[in-house]
Amino acid sequence: MADHGSGKGLQRAELARRTGCNLETIRYYEKIGMMPAPPRTASGYRVYDERHVARLRFILRGRELGFSIEELRGLLALVDGGTQTCSEVKERTERHLAEVRTKIADLKRIEKVLATTAAQCSGEQVPECPVLEALSG
Repeated sequence: MADHGSGKGLQRAELARRTGCNLETIRYYEKIGMMPAPPRTASGYRVYDERHVARLRFILRGRELGFSIEELRGLLALVDGGTQTCSEVKERTERHLAEVRTKIADLKRIEKVLATTAAQCSGEQVPECPVLEALSG
């Protein structure tokens, strides 16, 4: 247990604590290759460093912004290869932004239909319900 807290790195639980990410999510990102496999101590503990913290924060922030796993893989491949250019990242971001705007438009349309349908509902204890009728029709 000499590796514990020795200043030589972080264990997965500490990485999770520092990033606000749960352990299973970290395992998943490692399994799919988005997080590099950390080296292990002689006793078999995974040892993460600040690069792992920064990469995980990048992934988590990207997910918060709605980037898909594949979109983030593409961005990480650019970064890992040292081939990123601002114009390339901007192009990828603008594609994602267009998708987000489409989703917003869809959600606004859904909101309008639901609000209209709910407004037609009396809320009374009767069998007739405009919401169910709208879903059936």
